[in-house]
Amino acid sequence: MSYEDIIYEVKDNVALITINRPKVLNALRTQTKEELENAIDTAAADEEVRGMIITGSGKGFIAGSDISEISTDKKGEETTAMSKKAHKLFNKFEEIGKPIIAAVNGYALGGGTELALACDLRIASSKAIFGLPEVDLGVAPCYGGTQRLPRLVGPGAALELLMTGKKISAQEAKEIGLVNKVVEHAELISEAEKMMQQIIKNAPIAVKYCKFMVNKGLQMSLKDGLDYEAKVNGILVETEDAKEGVKAFFDKRKPVFKNK
Repeated sequence: MSYEDIIYEVKDNVALITINRPKVLNALRTQTKEELENAIDTAAADEEVRGMIITGSGKGFIAGSDISEISTDKKGEETTAMSKKAHKLFNKFEEIGKPIIAAVNGYALGGGTELALACDLRIASSKAIFGLPEVDLGVAPCYGGTQRLPRLVGPGAALELLMTGKKISAQEAKEIGLVNKVVEHAELISEAEKMMQQIIKNAPIAVKYCKFMVNKGLQMSLKDGLDYEAKVNGILVETEDAKEGVKAFFDKRKPVFKNK
């Protein structure tokens, strides 16, 4: 697919995906979501790509849905279908066994905050603004915000954002646990790349299963989650990468992992 709404580039085993509609603060139209899904699938299938960073161009990360596609007489079944399609896309972020960092450079409103929530980690520019203002329009977030936000920050903080529709700064987002780190605007991408390199220097198979154990464990009881953790580690310890990691430790050298 040739891209019009995004920029896709690979550097140092990391795919950088930039939403590139700065004139509308990178608002998500149908085409943008289709291109984003293709880029995610491309990065997932590329063995050279070990992780992904998603960011936006200009002053916006993603300022919600494109108003040109919003109708005052939209039918309920249309909204349900649109919501499920977005869920399918954002679910991929969690199901792909590669780490994804949201580098939030500016306005992340509505679907922008929801996309960031679907990523594994979130680094925010000091200029970033977060919010789920759908209640101002008489609706509610429908790209996963009502479900992922409380799982990340707790129901109280989530409900405050969801029911007031207020916008918060990057620092406030960090204080409630919505973002992992806040950095100066000019350092955003370099900091995201630095964090990603800290991740991908490790055994890919171990990174993948850390991600899966957290995401799947959140849907289980503690007992079932602990059982799952024990079983996964029983598999990991017999992998080539685990054996290489231990051998490299004793040899006092850097391990060479093969994702096997």
